[in-house]
Amino acid sequence: MSARSTETTITFLHPFSLSVLDKPLPAGRYLVITEEDEIAGVSFQAFHRTATLLHLPAIGGSSSMQQLVTVNPDELEAAQHADRQA
Repeated sequence: MSARSTETTITFLHPFSLSVLDKPLPAGRYLVITEEDEIAGVSFQAFHRTATLLHLPAIGGSSSMQQLVTVNPDELEAAQHADRQA
């Protein structure tokens, strides 16, 4: 079984909150890493998501502390949608 990781940069124009965070995050660009495992036994290549990680702080942020936080991908997508609507 093979695994893959995909990196994507997302941008928030406004501060946003996620349930796994103890305080709102500032607007900015964030790196999102999606980890997936290959689904074995099918006649085509397919993957299922095993983790969605948000890299903190925002890209270009002033903090020297960096961490990865596991987030719910649906909640992250909802936060992006709310940001676009604001």
